[in-house]
Amino acid sequence: MGGWWSNSIALYAEAAHMLADCASLALAILAIRMAQRPASADRTYGHRRYQTLAAYTNGLALIVLTVGVVVTAVHRLLDPPHVQGTIMLAVAVIGAVANLCAFLALDGASSLNERGARLHVLSDLAGSGAAVAAACLILFFGWVSADPLLSLALSVLILRSGWRLTQQSAHVLLEGAPPGFDPHAVEDELAALPGIRGIHHLHAWSLTGESPIVTLHAQLTAGADRREALTVLVKHLRHKFGVEHATVQIEDDVCAAPADEEDCHQPAHHTLKAG
Repeated sequence: MGGWWSNSIALYAEAAHMLADCASLALAILAIRMAQRPASADRTYGHRRYQTLAAYTNGLALIVLTVGVVVTAVHRLLDPPHVQGTIMLAVAVIGAVANLCAFLALDGASSLNERGARLHVLSDLAGSGAAVAAACLILFFGWVSADPLLSLALSVLILRSGWRLTQQSAHVLLEGAPPGFDPHAVEDELAALPGIRGIHHLHAWSLTGESPIVTLHAQLTAGADRREALTVLVKHLRHKFGVEHATVQIEDDVCAAPADEEDCHQPAHHTLKAG
């Protein structure tokens, strides 16, 4: 590809990110619609994890695009081309206005999926800003190297954001504990509730990185009412820790798990569920 357009790596980066933004927004919208589908026999939790999967895909796309910009920018530093600053500035300003409108439209994003789409637009907006700054430096000072140097500086920030988004969504997909949820602290607090002797085999994860889902075993004190203890546990989990769904296994004596089993996931005969 020849001509003035190929001479600005900042504009190349902006164009690439704008294309990625379109794909990112389409993927985010598709994931939101898929998440609204009802649960089925083979998807008992529904389809909400499509949003997390979309966020993970968007994070990987940001990383791949940014690496491509870095490689090209380094090449331009070693062999600086002639850049037409006036055209570069005009295109960059138009792109900045369009990206600002898209960024404001996505204000208030909360889920990983929505944050991923907004991050794409934010990176594109930052790219437009870098292109405007580079064009001004080229026009007023003739500093051609400003184009690849600003692109490299911007790439570091975008790469960091893309990595964090990918890491956070991967954590959710791998059923890691939600941010701020300390299983040991939760065990200690639940064990102090009336009728509860001890809590063990507590596991916490989430579908979209927000509300926790918890399973646990609860040992009761002698003479404690099972239904009352279950109600107290579920209410405390919901109101204190924001637990969306809880599965509680009530035990009157020793753990119902086999003695040689280090971790217990299979419910015993007297499992009580609430959620």
